[in-house]
Amino acid sequence: MTHLAPNLLAFARLLRRAGLPIGSGEVMAAAGALSLIDIGEKREVQAALRAVMVHRHEHAEMFDAAFTIFWRDPEAGRHAAAMAMLDGLKPEEKHRPGSRRLAEAMARDRPPPPPKDSQEPPPLIDMAMTVSERERLNAMDFEAMSAAEIAYARAEIRKLKLPLDARRTRRFRPDPYGPRVDLRATLRRSLRTGGEIVTIARRRRVVRPPPLVAICDISGSMARYAQVLLHFLHAVTNDRDRVAAFLFGTRLTNITRQLKHRDAEASFEMIAHLVPDWSGGTRIGEALEKFNKDWSRRVLGQGAVVLLITDGLDRDGAAGLAEATERLKHSCRRLIWLNPLLRFSGFQPKSQGIRAMLPHVHEFRPVHNLNTLRELVEALSGRPA
Repeated sequence: MTHLAPNLLAFARLLRRAGLPIGSGEVMAAAGALSLIDIGEKREVQAALRAVMVHRHEHAEMFDAAFTIFWRDPEAGRHAAAMAMLDGLKPEEKHRPGSRRLAEAMARDRPPPPPKDSQEPPPLIDMAMTVSERERLNAMDFEAMSAAEIAYARAEIRKLKLPLDARRTRRFRPDPYGPRVDLRATLRRSLRTGGEIVTIARRRRVVRPPPLVAICDISGSMARYAQVLLHFLHAVTNDRDRVAAFLFGTRLTNITRQLKHRDAEASFEMIAHLVPDWSGGTRIGEALEKFNKDWSRRVLGQGAVVLLITDGLDRDGAAGLAEATERLKHSCRRLIWLNPLLRFSGFQPKSQGIRAMLPHVHEFRPVHNLNTLRELVEALSGRPA
């Protein structure tokens, strides 16, 4: 028991370095929770600590991995277990962000390497084929980023501006130099002068950017990308008006009101409590059908642009997916499908969901790093081809 408090503090520092928002309040709550359970039962300890230290769905996986490594053998974990997560993984699993951030967090406790002999000549570096750190991060996949790199990506995403191509609407506004004569306003003004027309009122058609609607997949295969893309949607929602955002896994959830909160962390905290199906299954066809039925008439007016963010992997075998996607296409001006699977050079639409949706979208784009997000902003800012 004498070592419990220092170990709990060390575990909290590890979680904080790995990217979890752990403060003194969480540590005190964790100490109180451990006093109410049998600390000899490892599962009870893990459940109690997770209940008071994890506030968002996407942090649960990181917490479980850190708990398994740290509380098994903290000293061995600092030196071997974390790095073995990277070295011993299969090639397709090497770049899981949770493993990499956790390995970096635990590696910080290792003693620094001894200084090299000062007489040793400095190494020669060939600068002919190197690239800057900024360029490397701009091209790095979100899934392969560490905690510090994701923080950089979020800061860059907040700088993105989305000046959508302005469109003519059906409304008019008074304008003394407008191209149209406003007869009704002219007659109304003439009543002030006894029916004599002194000036002619004119008007001009209102021009404004179209509504933007984002429908984002948060299933297990898309959860890591959705975490970063939510920062993009939050920045866009707070930068312009007429933005609607929806999340779907096994059900459709409207998060537009939550994203309007200026504080990003507070906004995501509200979303975490609102969305029950994060990192679960995917029912794309059912979600799009519900959107078409309940929301399309409310948010798809005046030439709306729709961003459909999903990998197209549907657990229902694409049942009703083609019909729902086609109806969505005809309800908006541009339907842009953003798929992180396009990051692979050899990508082919083999799954049933992708083949059902692909013929019914206007554009098919990748979204897996900062460069692809900037290309999306440029595409949305200009007229469609």
